[in-house]
Amino acid sequence: MLLEPTDWIVRAGEHWLVLGGNGAGKTTLLSLASAARRPSAGTVEVTGQRLGRVDLRDLRALLGRVDSRLAERFPPRATGLDVVLTGATGTTERLPGRETPDDRARAREVLALLDAERLAGRCFATCSTGERQRLLIARALVPRPRLLLLDEPTTGLDFVARETLLAGLRSLAAAEPDLATVLVTHHLEDVPSSTTHALLLRAGQAVRQGAVDEVLTGQAVSECFGTRVEVSRWHGRWRAVAVPPLF
Repeated sequence: MLLEPTDWIVRAGEHWLVLGGNGAGKTTLLSLASAARRPSAGTVEVTGQRLGRVDLRDLRALLGRVDSRLAERFPPRATGLDVVLTGATGTTERLPGRETPDDRARAREVLALLDAERLAGRCFATCSTGERQRLLIARALVPRPRLLLLDEPTTGLDFVARETLLAGLRSLAAAEPDLATVLVTHHLEDVPSSTTHALLLRAGQAVRQGAVDEVLTGQAVSECFGTRVEVSRWHGRWRAVAVPPLF
């Protein structure tokens, strides 16, 4: 999906939701934000550096991206701690000679932050989908990125695993106030209460963007998905229901 011209700014400490249905342009937007592709028109600046004018290796060192497809690339016997420490070198296997004591301390710190300490010694291949997601987020945090990009991190998780992951994201927002995050999803129920801003996409166009309380309204979400939707909020979390029910 191609994106129409869109002005979008993510500032330090902001936690953005990017919401839209299939084909809305979410993947394209995330690819640009993660410096995985360049724009065919217009300009993209990430952490203040314009794509096409900066060494992408230097830029990517400031970014953390979590994609569940990465989970299949680690050695079969790698432990949770092994996987997290590969974040220090940007590899899929540990390179102990390139790790520093600070890297190892940071790995333990982010594991604790995401309530994943007990996974450090477990074989990554035997971890559940939710446990793997938390380990991959911890891995992305080891090099202390300025921007963390989360591509549908709750996909395939059961209720408990989802809530554990979202609790970890809330803890992360409180513990690292300068870190900016962008979470892409289809579902309002998967949005952490720490979210500060939202961007709604439909067919490559920005329907609405801004402070989350102003954007996640029934009218805006209805326009985003092309059907009437009621949006409610309870204990800081959102819920969306199609009206009348589609089935």
